Amino acid sequence: MTDSRFPSKDTVLAFIRSSTTPVGKREIARAFKLSGSADREALKDLLRELEADGAVERGRNKRVAPPQALPEVAVLLVTGADADGELSARPLTWTGEGNPPRIFLPANRKTDGDRKAGGGDRPLAVGDTLLAKLARINDRLYQARVIRRIDGEREGRVLGVYRPAADGGRIVPTDRRHKTEFLVLPPNRGEAEAGDLVFADLLPAGRAGQPQARVVERLGSTDEPRAFSLIAIHTHGLPTVFPHAALREAELAAVPALMQREDLRGIPLVTIDGSDARDFDDAVWAEADDDPANPDGWHLLVAIADVSYYVRPGSALDRAAYERGNSVYFPDRVVPMLPEALSNGLCSLRPGEDRACLAFHLWIDRNGALIRHRLVRGLMRSAARLTYEQVQDCRDGRPDEVTAPLADTVITPLYGAYTRLAQARGRRGTLELDLPERRVRIDERGRVAAITARERFDSHRLIEEFMIAANVAAAEVLESRTMPGLYRVHDRPSMDKMEALRGFLAGIGHPLAKGSDLKPEHFTRILRKVEGTSHAPLVSEMVLRAQAQAAYSPDNIGHFGLALHRYAHFTSPIRRYADLIVHRALIRTLGLGVGGLDDETLGRLAEIGEHLSGTERRAATAERDAVDRYTAAFLADRVGERFTGRVSGVSRFGLFVRLDESGADGLIPASTLPDDRYEHDEAAHALVGQRHGRTYRLSDRVAVVLVEADPLTGSTLFRLVD
Repeated sequence: MTDSRFPSKDTVLAFIRSSTTPVGKREIARAFKLSGSADREALKDLLRELEADGAVERGRNKRVAPPQALPEVAVLLVTGADADGELSARPLTWTGEGNPPRIFLPANRKTDGDRKAGGGDRPLAVGDTLLAKLARINDRLYQARVIRRIDGEREGRVLGVYRPAADGGRIVPTDRRHKTEFLVLPPNRGEAEAGDLVFADLLPAGRAGQPQARVVERLGSTDEPRAFSLIAIHTHGLPTVFPHAALREAELAAVPALMQREDLRGIPLVTIDGSDARDFDDAVWAEADDDPANPDGWHLLVAIADVSYYVRPGSALDRAAYERGNSVYFPDRVVPMLPEALSNGLCSLRPGEDRACLAFHLWIDRNGALIRHRLVRGLMRSAARLTYEQVQDCRDGRPDEVTAPLADTVITPLYGAYTRLAQARGRRGTLELDLPERRVRIDERGRVAAITARERFDSHRLIEEFMIAANVAAAEVLESRTMPGLYRVHDRPSMDKMEALRGFLAGIGHPLAKGSDLKPEHFTRILRKVEGTSHAPLVSEMVLRAQAQAAYSPDNIGHFGLALHRYAHFTSPIRRYADLIVHRALIRTLGLGVGGLDDETLGRLAEIGEHLSGTERRAATAERDAVDRYTAAFLADRVGERFTGRVSGVSRFGLFVRLDESGADGLIPASTLPDDRYEHDEAAHALVGQRHGRTYRLSDRVAVVLVEADPLTGSTLFRLVD
């Protein structure tokens, strides 16, 4: 038995987290003045408990560190440099989840070989491989002290634009993190022409120290405006070519006969999507429930394309869809999860055409609660393809020739059911973050015509609520039948993020309730309090940053943001493989015919969930990068113009600003701020001038002048108008 001197588990964990390097039992014992065999055994047991809880990980040297922490010494690849000359790097090998932590080598460090690192007089450059000692600043940021450059070892491949030069040529990287151009000697040019987008292998630097590269693939000219999406596709390694066998399977597919399916063709189901939607895989319908036991209740029908009928487990189509994980949407194109014969053909619910579907009959009571449901495999025929704008105009008394005949029989009942669902959502207390989304409109020449915020109507929310109801029903079936599947899970915010958010909100006079029973409605309450005030954008941003990332998992932990105990993605199997897994699981457990979940997949659900969570993040990043490049192209002719915006991010190297007009994001480098030495106050999300006290905070309104807009990298630079 240890005495009261012995530290608690939380105290030891805090010490491990605060250490810049992994620690061993000896360092912990010394820090807490522990001695004797009883203390040593107690410490050993405590560390075992922390490891079992997943709070720490033990390295090969038996030293412990927070999960996914980097080792004390590691081999790094230099990946870029910022405007202040500070280099960034990544571990040469990384097996953790998501992206590795960021590693920086301070620009002003001249000691210990940091800047020249065993390479003669040549300074470090992008592509160099280093052996370095690491100090952990936080879970996502490390500082490196270079031990030595690993001579002649350069790794990787760069995507860039080929520019002719007197000594052969240069490759200008499209990745904004790369500040170094690469020399291409004549023998290494391949077939590249001026302005071509190329892949090049990195080569060891020459005697003069200039990093070199060899062109290995020519992708096309950057004069073509649609190259911006192409850059994003290749930068993030999105698969774009379907295997011949997969295309063949898609082309041979045909709509099934009615057979054992439920005939839904007499029900006027309609699709409601954006005017720029490329596929239509969900259709809806509603009517007042005529069951006397459910007064003022509603009967809903949500029909989803039956992708599982065409894409069978283990087939070439299945393998190709799994590799992609999901469709990726760019302003000018789609990289689909399924070949066009399915995504725009048999699995697109076109008006007047028979389509195979899985459909949930849903019954809700007068309070919007889901009281029962029934899943059928059916054959449907869409009555109309509607847009959000059309439906909203009809609801507001402005029907057109398409919606007028549907106003009373289809659209009004849909809104009746939606009203009940919206009331239930309000009572449930969901997290209501209404974040603006940029829409890039491309003209017929492929150039940016406009960048606007997407409008949000009740018609959008109507479809969202119908889809949520169907997703809940899918999860309830899986759980009630103990059928393994993939849930869409959203964990509670971490303790660290919550403490940071509480500190911030308390500082602006809006304290957040303490305690472990935190609910999404607590966040929504704060958001409503600040609505319409100058704090509103900042609070929304901070609440968003505090949230955990949603993911796919066979282990149901609920969906925190939606305040739901069970939730599974069911409504978009045409563009999300996770939904296809859920369809197959439902077919198997309900005995609905062919295309059910196979035993091999059942044993890999955790692995599949991790893979699909990764492809989802990859798609989101690629889409955002493409929008950034199109936005930079839109602004490129307006260099020197003045804009207004808000500070959307603060870092030690500058301020990120989001423009009011276009939603474009750009950087004001700290070195260009009014004459002062600025320190980054991380807790206050501010840069603070040390001599004159000027302070720039997250969400501050600012006026800026556009200094640079580079469409190839998607980077935008501003100068503050003081």
